[in-house]
Amino acid sequence: MAAHRAIVEWKRGDQPFVDKRYSRAHLWTFDGGEVVRGSSSPSGVPVPLSDPTAVDPEEAMVASVSSCHMLWFLALAAHADLVVDSYRDAASGELDRNEAGRKYLARITLRPVTAFSGRQPDQAELDALHHEAHERCEMANSVRAVITTEATIG
Repeated sequence: MAAHRAIVEWKRGDQPFVDKRYSRAHLWTFDGGEVVRGSSSPSGVPVPLSDPTAVDPEEAMVASVSSCHMLWFLALAAHADLVVDSYRDAASGELDRNEAGRKYLARITLRPVTAFSGRQPDQAELDALHHEAHERCEMANSVRAVITTEATIG
């Protein structure tokens, strides 16, 4: 199996540390060279200690599941001779607490809106394609969150 790599890097610089008032901003560098600014979520660590313009781990997890699902959906739609013109997913995730009281990503909701040219699938075919995309998505198979898809044609 192929290895997937990312470098996550944080530097203290000249800021204090043991007072716990250090910046949580950091960088993610991916194997293709893309650099993304990361931070803790402002809902967990207040601004200015977190950077609300950066990607937090919870958002990244939701985006990863959504992206994986979309890529499988596009492949399956092409195989079904459907021409997809656009796909937009306003995905969201919700944290909850597990049996030990620890926070975890409990629910992810995918809300893909897809536009097609030519033959239009009915809702049953659309739902079947999304079900199959979910079954094949490696990211969905990697998390314990309940993933729901609310698909529409737009």
